[in-house]
Amino acid sequence: MDLHQYLRVLSRRWRVIALVALLGTAAGVFTSVVATPEYQATSTLFASFQGGDDTSQLNEGNSFTQARVQSYADIVASPEVTIPVVKALKLKMTPSELGARVSAEAPVNTVLLRLTVTDTHAARSARISNAVATRFAQVIRELESPDADTTASPVRLTVIQPATAPSVPSSPRTTLNVALGLAVGLVLGLAIGVALETVDTSMRDSKALAECLAAAAGPPVLSSIVHDSRASRRPVSLRDDTHSTRAEGFRKLQVNLQFTEVGKRPKVIAVTSPLPREGKSSVSVNLAATLAEEGAKVCLIDCDLRRPSVASALGLVRDAGLTTVLVGKAGVREVLQTTGSFSVLTSGMIPPNPTQILGSPQFASVLEELAEEFDHLVVDTAPVLPFADTPAMAHAVDGYLLVARAGRTSRSQILDALRILERVNVPVFGAVLNAAPARGDGEAHGYAYRYQPKPEAAGRLSALLSTRLAPRRGASAGGHKPPVSAKTRS
Repeated sequence: MDLHQYLRVLSRRWRVIALVALLGTAAGVFTSVVATPEYQATSTLFASFQGGDDTSQLNEGNSFTQARVQSYADIVASPEVTIPVVKALKLKMTPSELGARVSAEAPVNTVLLRLTVTDTHAARSARISNAVATRFAQVIRELESPDADTTASPVRLTVIQPATAPSVPSSPRTTLNVALGLAVGLVLGLAIGVALETVDTSMRDSKALAECLAAAAGPPVLSSIVHDSRASRRPVSLRDDTHSTRAEGFRKLQVNLQFTEVGKRPKVIAVTSPLPREGKSSVSVNLAATLAEEGAKVCLIDCDLRRPSVASALGLVRDAGLTTVLVGKAGVREVLQTTGSFSVLTSGMIPPNPTQILGSPQFASVLEELAEEFDHLVVDTAPVLPFADTPAMAHAVDGYLLVARAGRTSRSQILDALRILERVNVPVFGAVLNAAPARGDGEAHGYAYRYQPKPEAAGRLSALLSTRLAPRRGASAGGHKPPVSAKTRS
């Protein structure tokens, strides 16, 4: 992975990385809190050469002493030193346990020896260090003079700096533990982020969706709809926030949809998705509103007879709708409802056999009847993969619009849905990426800006347009030929 890919992982998986880093930091803090404080006390000994009168002998003696000091460091934790110290101080530990707490350091090219004792009590660590230093000097004197009566030790160890009780513990090192925990957490979090990014095949942005469709020789991506947490409270973006980036995404979808087939504008558009909860109903509602905004006469039909949601989203009555017409209890125009800019045919009561109903000639007849009155029919369908409802209505629609949800719909789900729709020989106009990230999307959001006209300017523009368009509206009211509809233009 290059730097750009790591930065992309950071931007997409920052929550996981931050969580693991936080856990690592917490582990460092916890380790420091629960650890028993330990103190280190150090005694310093000086090794001197005994004997020699001239300079040559002293130089030789100094080299001899330095070599000896390096060997002495390995003897400090021997039983000859620790056993007498344990007995003298009456320590509640064995000589081997004391030896594990004693360390010696002999700096190179010096005749100094530093003995360090680690203990859980500051004062006791100093007492043990001094006792070990005294006993160690005695042991070295005995080793260097096997015959104490006739032979004098050539080297003498002298304590030049006794140990004192330390004021602060040597461990735990809270700052170091926290820093290490944070570093380990960041590295581990990044590794987890890279692993998740590797196994994640979901459509993260419009570029990933376009690459997936292109690899399968599928349709183009017609638009990318940004995520908006207020979408559930504001189902019609063009009405509730007409200048938002989300509303512009639906306008782009409407424009691109016009050019999916040269010389023919789609009339009956079925909107579906591979799985539930990917936003197909939201796209259906806003597509109908966008088509109506351009002056077309639009009817939105809720054909998701598994989990219908159009009526609840728009605040309409669901019980009287499509199924009411299909069973012959009412005519189509009797159950049509309006949202102001477009008409809606809700689902009606949920039937026990949705696939059979949507594949029936009666359903096709209802759509044909509505197609004679409206320029566009937007059909909200059931998801493709769990149910056979959407392919069953292929004989009654002009084509499908496939909706994928950013970060949820996987590559395999997109390909499986395309294969199912291709079998019914009805074109898939294109795909829409719903709930795309507001920043970082590969399509155009990196260059987007928010257009929001000032209220007074919008008022003046509205008044000017009303004045300019007044004669045209009057002519139409007076019996002149109305504007050409989308159906006529196609």
